[in-house]
Amino acid sequence: MQERRKFAAFGGGLVVLFGAALGIGALVGDPESAAPDHSAMSGMDKDDNGLSDSRSGYTLTDLSAPTEPNQAGPLRFRITGPDGVALTKFTTQHEKKLHMIVARTDATGYRHVHPTMDAAGTWSIDWNWAEPGTYRVFTDFVPETTGKGPGDLVLSRTVAVAGAPLPQPLPPPSRTAKVDGYQVAMAGDLSTAGSELRFTVSRDEKPVTDLEPYLGAYAHLVALRASDLAYLHVHPQTGPAGPDVAFHAQAPSEGEFRLYLDFSHGGTVHTAEFTVASSTAAGGQQHSSGGH
Repeated sequence: MQERRKFAAFGGGLVVLFGAALGIGALVGDPESAAPDHSAMSGMDKDDNGLSDSRSGYTLTDLSAPTEPNQAGPLRFRITGPDGVALTKFTTQHEKKLHMIVARTDATGYRHVHPTMDAAGTWSIDWNWAEPGTYRVFTDFVPETTGKGPGDLVLSRTVAVAGAPLPQPLPPPSRTAKVDGYQVAMAGDLSTAGSELRFTVSRDEKPVTDLEPYLGAYAHLVALRASDLAYLHVHPQTGPAGPDVAFHAQAPSEGEFRLYLDFSHGGTVHTAEFTVASSTAAGGQQHSSGGH
């Protein structure tokens, strides 16, 4: 990816720094292949947090979706380029041309999906909202260009779903999560100085050592800042297929974050969710910034 990446994985793995304001984690290749060198990374723009619908001349536009809960219908959108024309060429990143992340403003209703694009550049996916409220739709992609392009972009817009929403309070911080019969334990602390976050996956009190590759990695971590849903998407260090999956993270400030760990096992993708509070305590090596 380009300068927007601010999360860091050290050693032989992915290096992405999460700093300045808030960034987007770089997408890596096959989990069993050697990771590229991302040690040189340039500074990140203060507005690079995924909350804008336009950046570097590219715009998320024509977003439409069902407006009532439990109303099935398509969710559609286009990405236009600097010339105002719908973009139809995207660089494959983690096995997909575009990644779409959706969450309600209270950080519930998380989904990580992959719509399809028609020849005219309209992306679409069958959709159904479970609850009323305001949802933010993130599109994570890399335009395919002949020259130097903008690199990875994350654009987003909101969708209002009719009805009286019942906002859910942010769950208290916890180092364990249960999902679909799996137990996931988190070790380490999110800090502004940089620190390792390690997730251990088990089932029936036995470690899971045969995690399945999902989108080119053994796990993916999406983080949304609780106060505003500022977004980042990161990937782990290379290593064995479980039970441990590690990331190196550097938070931009103190505050609460909602983490979503996607992993695949038994032919199904599972998502473990955590609430963490970042601190200013030093937790690891400080990584310099430079060009990705």
